[in-house]
Amino acid sequence: MTTVRQRRVGKVEEAAEDQPSEETNVKPDGKIPHPPGGKVWNILSITVGGIVAISVGLLTSVYVATLHENDLWFSNIKEVEREISFRTECGLYYSYYKQMIQAASIQQGLHGLVYDNKTESVRTINILERMNVYQEVFLSILYRILPIQQYLEPVYFYIYTLFGLQAVYVIALYVTSWLLSGTWLSGLLAACWYITNRVDTTRVEFTIPLRENWALPFFAVQIAAITYLLRSHLQPAQERLTLMAVFIATFLFSLTWQFNQFMMLIQALALFILDCLDMLPTAKVTWLYIIQVSGLLLVCVLQFFNSMILGSLIISFNISVLIARTIQKNLKKGGFLSRLGKLILHVLLVLCLTLLINKFIKKILNLESDEHIFKFLKAKFGFGATRDFDANLYLCEEAFGLLPLNTFSRLSSTLLFYVYGFVLFLLTVAAVIIAFRNLSGSNQVQLKAKMEEHTVTLKPDAAYSLVHTVLFGCLALSTMRMKYLWTSHMCVFASFGLCSTEVWKLVLKCLHLYTSQRTQVIKYSVPIITLLYISFKFWPGIMDELSELREFYDPDTVELMNWIKSNTPNTAVFAGSMQLLAGVKLCTGRTLTNHPHYEDKNLRERTKQIYQIYAKRSPGDVYGILRSFGTDYVILEDSICYERRHSRGCRLRDLLDVANGHIMDGLGENEPDLKPSLYPRFCEEIKKNLPSYTMHFTRVFQNKTFHVYKLAKHK
Repeated sequence: MTTVRQRRVGKVEEAAEDQPSEETNVKPDGKIPHPPGGKVWNILSITVGGIVAISVGLLTSVYVATLHENDLWFSNIKEVEREISFRTECGLYYSYYKQMIQAASIQQGLHGLVYDNKTESVRTINILERMNVYQEVFLSILYRILPIQQYLEPVYFYIYTLFGLQAVYVIALYVTSWLLSGTWLSGLLAACWYITNRVDTTRVEFTIPLRENWALPFFAVQIAAITYLLRSHLQPAQERLTLMAVFIATFLFSLTWQFNQFMMLIQALALFILDCLDMLPTAKVTWLYIIQVSGLLLVCVLQFFNSMILGSLIISFNISVLIARTIQKNLKKGGFLSRLGKLILHVLLVLCLTLLINKFIKKILNLESDEHIFKFLKAKFGFGATRDFDANLYLCEEAFGLLPLNTFSRLSSTLLFYVYGFVLFLLTVAAVIIAFRNLSGSNQVQLKAKMEEHTVTLKPDAAYSLVHTVLFGCLALSTMRMKYLWTSHMCVFASFGLCSTEVWKLVLKCLHLYTSQRTQVIKYSVPIITLLYISFKFWPGIMDELSELREFYDPDTVELMNWIKSNTPNTAVFAGSMQLLAGVKLCTGRTLTNHPHYEDKNLRERTKQIYQIYAKRSPGDVYGILRSFGTDYVILEDSICYERRHSRGCRLRDLLDVANGHIMDGLGENEPDLKPSLYPRFCEEIKKNLPSYTMHFTRVFQNKTFHVYKLAKHK
């Protein structure tokens, strides 16, 4: 097991701070008045806010880099230990960066990725098509052409780039909150909440190469650009530049993460809901639909026409929305009941078209790469139990379970969740009222009069932020791994609400306490008090965290990797668990039978077959399976064979037993049609060196954690 132990001794263009509301600060001729000295104040505010944004972003980058160094003593450990610290799929992704660095030339490195025969034995696959590793390719080329080889090791160039992207991430969150509220104080509060809630907002310091750590900064930039795009009074040139920024950010986000299509589908749903309720400009929403599809199609081309992208729901959905809108041209005309009926029909039409188009595309492409995701979702939300091995593998992982309740207690300790709930409630009520008014078909004069009377307004950018946070909140509640998409935006949304003139104006008018001066005082004093509270409460803890020194400690895995490099040929093929084999590829360069990048049907079936080493199968069966994949060595892990981390029914051996129709080990119920196996568990029985096993397998290495067996090569 990989552990850490105590270190041994001796070893944006922006609005003014006081952003006026659109209704009360627009003259009859449409021009926005500027108070004396307003231009100078704007420039000063933007300059100070920009400096603070960059400073906070850089400090966050240094902070997570220091935590990583202190946790592993990364600068002091050996290269093999550094590579082992990139656990599971992180090691697989980093191995392609290392492969490109070590290639004789850039051309040979690219050829090795396009015609790869070491990631999956007896198969040649295109890594650039199957995986989102263009960032590793770009970074390796950059490292080769820049004159930095003498000063900076490849691994540091890689991790510093990821930590640098954290600065981009925090700056994007800061700018988004600033744009929404009109004051950079809101951005500072969002950044502080992001840092003090680090456990729930990021995991970059211990999963550096993970795809989400590349993608989420670009997603945050995209949201900031969309927030600016949805503002009123943009000049045509500003709008075009903003659309270009949205496209670039969308493209980079899509290029760096295989789950991009699901995140953008949720984003498209947010746009669809708001467009249907007439809360966003239709023309801008249309451009955003087109940008999403264009970005994905460009990524599809770069990934050698990856069929999983073409068969994604997001492309089918966006096309369906555009078609349905063309068919229903009078969607936003008529009275309340008429519009409601049209809206229901519109939603049904879009849903049916999406399913038909998606099914048609998948039928033509014979696409089955993402079927495991839909099996998982079907089982997760109670649409029937499943014995499918792949679906159960996800269901039993904590990361794909419901969001733990202790998450809310941690978020509440920084006041984030309390403020978020307060702002969410207010803006949800406002959104419901405005949506009802929009659907009622009132003319604009009456609408403005009512809005002024009831003081209920919601700008398009705030409306988008509201629906965005609600939808991604639902995603996070259902799947813990996706919480990082929600919690980071939670920081933005809560800080915006706390610094928003509109929010405090609404609250004070409801309490009959409204004055302009009082609104301004509360708008600035409450965030400042909150910032002071956070600083005094969490600064000592952050300092203690930064002073805590540990070191990487995993001698069993280090011993295994060193043995493989020293005692096996370079062409040897290794079988074992997905997580371990990713490390084997990175540390030794040996060929694998399977790996953790699970978005391929053939690989999923192959992995299930390889995992029979932990099932109740005969030695002859296991030997035949392993040899069919060209296996020379198989690695057995005691932590899997005798697993106690999961409860009965979720241990890997239990999932295999159920999938094979066998009764599970231990006390407890079994489904009535499960039967006892004719054979004992392979990973346990092989250690007894019985003749039926030794004729196929010879133990060549063992330590407290791993057992390596060499397969006999029978004629």
